[in-house]
Amino acid sequence: MNRRYILLIITFLLSVVFCRELSRKDTKMNQDENDLYSEKRRKMVEEQIKARGIDNPLVLKAMIKVARHHFVPERYRDFAYEDEPLPIGYEQTISQPYIVAYMTEALGLKGGEKVLEIGTGSGYQAAILAEIAKEVYTIEIVEPLAKKAEEILMKEGYKNVHCRCGDGYLGWPEEAPFDAIIVTAAPPEIPEPLIAQLKDGGRMIVPVGTWSQELVLLVKQGSKIDKKWLIPVRFVPMTGEIQRK
Repeated sequence: MNRRYILLIITFLLSVVFCRELSRKDTKMNQDENDLYSEKRRKMVEEQIKARGIDNPLVLKAMIKVARHHFVPERYRDFAYEDEPLPIGYEQTISQPYIVAYMTEALGLKGGEKVLEIGTGSGYQAAILAEIAKEVYTIEIVEPLAKKAEEILMKEGYKNVHCRCGDGYLGWPEEAPFDAIIVTAAPPEIPEPLIAQLKDGGRMIVPVGTWSQELVLLVKQGSKIDKKWLIPVRFVPMTGEIQRK
């Protein structure tokens, strides 16, 4: 066996060892990062959500599981679990964790429902809903956000989320009726097309107002709509057809 051949074998073996060590270090770094974010999620749920009275076990389980930092721009990931909304581009935001939990709990989901979301944004709220509901249909009017959210949701493995770029004011009539509807952009008044797409006995939560906004919970009982005004909030305004009303 000549020297050149021996050197090639040694070089190959060293490269294999190096690659394995590099892979081991990468795995450990990823595990450390996952452990860090898991702890941040646990703290978020304990201090921001449970401490404010959210106690639905399905909601708490979803908030613990979904990796919120995957849904925010990379430069904001260190702040993903803080008690505040964060910018996601195009003058839009990802809602404060507590508000996400509050609105989800208000829908009274038990599992197995068909839910419509108006305002996909980052995709985070859709992921939370998808952990509980059977099917989630979500609409985003800003095309780049719609595409990005769909990519993230697919990467995270949410096969029960259906995304569309369009005007949320009009809803998704071909998939109606829905057991629940959640609106994450504020119209000045409650959109009638969404009420029409709500199943009898269904619930809808929507922030209503311009400068002064309040969350409103609607329950549809036949031809009657029961409304309950909940808490003051601040959401980005709904755009599209509603602006021409």
